[in-house]
Amino acid sequence: MNHTLFDRILTYNEITNIKDNSMSDQEFYTFSEYMRKEQETLSPSAEDYMEMIYRLSKDQGFTRVNDLAGALNVQPPSVTKMIQKLSEMKLIKYEKYGVIIMEQEGKALGKALLYRHNLIEEFLKLLNIKEGLLTETEKIEHTINDETLLGIKALVEFFHDNPNVMNNWSQYRGINHID
Repeated sequence: MNHTLFDRILTYNEITNIKDNSMSDQEFYTFSEYMRKEQETLSPSAEDYMEMIYRLSKDQGFTRVNDLAGALNVQPPSVTKMIQKLSEMKLIKYEKYGVIIMEQEGKALGKALLYRHNLIEEFLKLLNIKEGLLTETEKIEHTINDETLLGIKALVEFFHDNPNVMNNWSQYRGINHID
């Protein structure tokens, strides 16, 4: 018999005893429609650029196109195209063949995007996710809303503030947790 992941998580009895309250009075949409409805001013790709520009320019106050291309594993012409868009949005300053410097608004955005990334990564680590940690973090960070992010933040802080609860959680999951 071919078992799915869901079958391995729940036994047959557990599955058959689940009350199906899945239909509510709310309207349902496809995933892409939800994403279209919540479309922000920046695409996920632009968010990745802003986050990486922030990371790379944190120490020196600037970065360069080739450094950004290398960090994001893209070609320099792709970087130039995105940098021009971000510059038009007044998030960065960019001169052809020059350096990339974040504007104040861009710096604040980059910092917030990096914080979101690190928070989601920390949350996944609490769940003992190891395989594909970066990939899963990247997928989640571009689809999560502020309310959910605040809930994750509260949960991560709760576990950090209550190491005994963290140890109980780890034991429950069969994880050897070492701080």
